[in-house]
Amino acid sequence: MLKQDRTIIHVEVKDTHEHIYFGSAAAMFEDPVVKGLLKIKYQTFRTKRVAPGKPYENDRVIVRKGFLSTIDHKA
Repeated sequence: MLKQDRTIIHVEVKDTHEHIYFGSAAAMFEDPVVKGLLKIKYQTFRTKRVAPGKPYENDRVIVRKGFLSTIDHKA
């Protein structure tokens, strides 16, 4: 049985087309390279309300939020 329970943050670097994945926005801000590309503070990013279908974009990156489907092993 599939269970959608894990958030995933997908960062696409526009210049290099590199794709980087994080388990949370807080984890994303721990990466010094991504933090520098975002050019905003964590609290400001949180006010952007990134959601599936509503990415955050600036001149360097696109940040998308989605969900990772996993199998429920407890069933």
